[in-house]
Amino acid sequence: MIIIGCDYHPGLQQIAYVNPDTGELREVRLGHKEEAEQFYRGLKTHGVPVRIGMEASGHARWFERLLTELQFELWIGDAAAIRTKRVRKQKTDRQDAQLLLRLLLEDRFPRIWVPDAENRDLRQLLWHRHRLVQMRTRVMNQLHVVALNEGLRRKKALWRPAGRAELESLALAPWASRRRQDLLDLLDQLTPKIHELNGKLEQIVEQRPVTRQLSTHPGVGPLTALAYELVIGTPERFACAKQIASYVGLVPSEESSGDRRRLGHISKQGNALLRFLLVEAAQVTVRSQPQWRSQFFHLAMRRGRKIAKVAMARKLAVELYWMWRRGWDYEEIQQLGSHAGEPGNPHGVQ
Repeated sequence: MIIIGCDYHPGLQQIAYVNPDTGELREVRLGHKEEAEQFYRGLKTHGVPVRIGMEASGHARWFERLLTELQFELWIGDAAAIRTKRVRKQKTDRQDAQLLLRLLLEDRFPRIWVPDAENRDLRQLLWHRHRLVQMRTRVMNQLHVVALNEGLRRKKALWRPAGRAELESLALAPWASRRRQDLLDLLDQLTPKIHELNGKLEQIVEQRPVTRQLSTHPGVGPLTALAYELVIGTPERFACAKQIASYVGLVPSEESSGDRRRLGHISKQGNALLRFLLVEAAQVTVRSQPQWRSQFFHLAMRRGRKIAKVAMARKLAVELYWMWRRGWDYEEIQQLGSHAGEPGNPHGVQ
């Protein structure tokens, strides 16, 4: 087998590999993407299996498709874990490629889970909808500003037919009128696109039993449930729920030494979209579930509303994990947890 350590960059890659015939180390610098494609297609003619190890990075979809076509084995490594294995103060592309090769040869390569092509494509749908909603929100906020400058304050009613008629009837200066019209045109273009994507999401959710199961949790809609399934991949990757909270970046960062312990802000590692959706969904759950609301206000009085929101999002991520892992819906997951204080159950055990 040919084992290759690949230090990947958007415009080039530095590779290090051992020649299986002579045993000598070879290093090559390949430009993207014609030169690199020619090199790897040439390796295919040798008729021996090839394994490539590289750090997790973006802008490499074409490279992954090429290796899949050639039936080469690609290992993606945790960049933070690989960084801890570098002992020299100097850092160059050659040294990075040699380090990756050494980790592969010594069976110390920190390989991570990689979603399949279908999973990644569905994530693009979620991100596309999310960005369009953000764009629409910015447009609507600017129109609110235009209306407020003219003394028109309608809040959400501004987007009803009567409110929009009032907005369009305002007498504005020439460029202010041009701004209003352009923003309204953008709003009219974005809204149908978002509605179309919402329909596509609903169709996809109907075909995914896990997403439908997670959607039974109060406050969790199809978007949050689908994002959770796509990002987590499979619950068997995690030994416990604490690892889920750490994976989505909802645990505090820590710098402790000796008797000194310091907890900072949340780490914010992992998928930013899923973390955002969990926080939003947790706030909906707090408004609809008395137990969640009681716990939220208890935390808010002690630690503040921001910390309480994050704590509820972490609780939601944990409950979704157990629902998925046990194959339960929300009614069944309610059988877990404390039941202290209920009539006939003074000790909280069922």
